[in-house]
Amino acid sequence: MNPDGVTRFLRTLEDLCTQAADASTADGQKAYMRHQFDFYGIKTPVRKGIQKVLFRKGFLPSREDLPEVIKRLWQKEERENQYIAQELAKKFIRMPVPDDILLYEYMITHKSWWDTVDFIAINLVGPYFREFPEKRDPVTERWMDSGNIWLQRSVLLFQLKYKKDLDTEFLAMTVGQLLGSKEFFINKAIGWILREYSKTDGDWVKKFAETTPLQPLSKKEALRLLQK
Repeated sequence: MNPDGVTRFLRTLEDLCTQAADASTADGQKAYMRHQFDFYGIKTPVRKGIQKVLFRKGFLPSREDLPEVIKRLWQKEERENQYIAQELAKKFIRMPVPDDILLYEYMITHKSWWDTVDFIAINLVGPYFREFPEKRDPVTERWMDSGNIWLQRSVLLFQLKYKKDLDTEFLAMTVGQLLGSKEFFINKAIGWILREYSKTDGDWVKKFAETTPLQPLSKKEALRLLQK
């Protein structure tokens, strides 16, 4: 553990974000996120420029320090801190360790909203289960049983980029467990993953949508590309 390196990274990040802050942009970002989070008011291209500085050699924290850095960023008020934290986690995706899933779970269940949860599920949890397939079933079973809609949404979405490697039996089982949900973010995710997979196997999606009592929102989203 290198406390000096962690402190330097966090201090530099805060300095760069403060310099780039824009109050009028922040007001719009807050409104878009239903006033759930504070913002510096940094637009995405500017934030990516800040990340380019932070993620280079000399500032980048060590793999060992990653959980501490991310949790400290997650505790900060401005939403850009969480965006940079999840991009930092993705930076280390080629150096996975089994306990990463505990960090991802922390990120999903704290300051939860679609803007971070979807990134984590697709870009972090998805690759993690490819690397550690033996972890998939025990982790996802626990997440489904939790009743937490963001963990459940993550179980639905982690295969979004799997294409031909998507496990249809697993997906069908997951959707089956969530049938009847009135939760918008669950039903939207069901439609999203089915719509995405329809690019790979439209016949499977069409048959599944026609034989499964999906909510109207889910079915509409699932078949959107197939009805053009």
